[in-house]
Amino acid sequence: MWWAIAKLPAEARKKVVHVITTDTLVESPIVSAWVAASHERMREATARQGMPFEPRMLYPETDQTFWVNLIGRGYPAPRPMFRWCTERMKIKPSNRFIREVVRASGEAILVLGTRKAESSRRSATMTRHEANRVRERLSPNSKLPNSLIFTPIEDWTNDDVWIYLMQVQNPWGYSNRDLMTLYAGASADNECPLVVDTSTPSCGNSRFGCWVCTMVERDRSMEAMIQNDEQKEWMQPLLDLRNELDDVEREKREGWREVRRMSGRVQLFNGEPIRGPYTRARREYWLRRLLQTQTELRRDGPAEVRDLALIRLEELREIRRIWRVDKHEFDDSLPRIYAEATGEPFPSAVETDNTLGADEYAVLAEICGDDATLVGLTATLLNTERQFRSMARRIGVYKALEDVLDRQGYAGDEDAVAEARAVEALRARSSHEQLSLLRAAAQAPADRDEVGS
Repeated sequence: MWWAIAKLPAEARKKVVHVITTDTLVESPIVSAWVAASHERMREATARQGMPFEPRMLYPETDQTFWVNLIGRGYPAPRPMFRWCTERMKIKPSNRFIREVVRASGEAILVLGTRKAESSRRSATMTRHEANRVRERLSPNSKLPNSLIFTPIEDWTNDDVWIYLMQVQNPWGYSNRDLMTLYAGASADNECPLVVDTSTPSCGNSRFGCWVCTMVERDRSMEAMIQNDEQKEWMQPLLDLRNELDDVEREKREGWREVRRMSGRVQLFNGEPIRGPYTRARREYWLRRLLQTQTELRRDGPAEVRDLALIRLEELREIRRIWRVDKHEFDDSLPRIYAEATGEPFPSAVETDNTLGADEYAVLAEICGDDATLVGLTATLLNTERQFRSMARRIGVYKALEDVLDRQGYAGDEDAVAEARAVEALRARSSHEQLSLLRAAAQAPADRDEVGS
């Protein structure tokens, strides 16, 4: 696109060409650094050559980032049947920006490097859209009105891409050979051959995504980078954390997730509850683990990662708000965890309303004993009532309290509730003892107080 527009006379280069990159904030640090440097070089070349390109880095909204959803709300690590990440972190930021361009200019053309050779699924999707084309390689955007999609290299193979990059100079002065080296380092054999026959592999088969991605069985690119380059060994803690997030067997064995879904419903499948969000203990563990990893990399890593932020302050503040307000965890544990994991005080004042805090939460936990469900229920009831205390008229307080009871299991399908709570409480007991107690729980009276007790 740069070389094509460069052929136009200067007076004909009237329209701004936005070069957009969506940073999910959990991109591979190596790739993220490469893209940032490329954007900076592009800005310099744009000014020097009088070109209309304008690099733009797009980000997800703070309340939609990976860590806010996983640590804050307790969303489990993404899986093929629950792929909550791509829409929030990639698609929405791009679509939001495109809509802004359309509002300002009336229309927009989105130039994409998508290719049919990427996958059979991508090929089928692109072929299906060809029927609606307005002209060659130009198709309507089915999701965004007044925008078109232009795919100039749709028929290129992986090797076509690398041959072009190696033979044609990068117009903004960034090294395409460095890019090839980056991809080669992410290949298992540390090579990036050009094709000589159909059996020759291409380095274009290596792919980069989020370093936390659990949509793949293994992050082979990061594994290869660590294995092939001693200077990349500092990434091992990132790989360890990613693999721990993806440990499904351990997740089931240790009960990392709540019995209840986000909505508060209990759903059973083959006699077992379909697990919901991460428990409070696991959410606090992930926060501590992430901050410890960040601290370790800043302390022991190379110079280029001394300021690495695996999670931003804005995200930490949003997680804190979700825990205190939405999840009613009024002991405000985030600043304490931050201080313990980093050795530094949390850079924000401790929020308190002088009514409920860490001391009260500790007393509540002591009274409720080992019943985490009862602790959560009582804390939510107390905090819900407290939120209505400052109102001149407390209209709606009873409805809010009833909603809490309904959502946390003291109403609805009492048999399912009783069985699911029994599964949670008796997980560590022998299978024979569990079976008899589960049957007893399922036959419990539907009286709210009895089921609760």
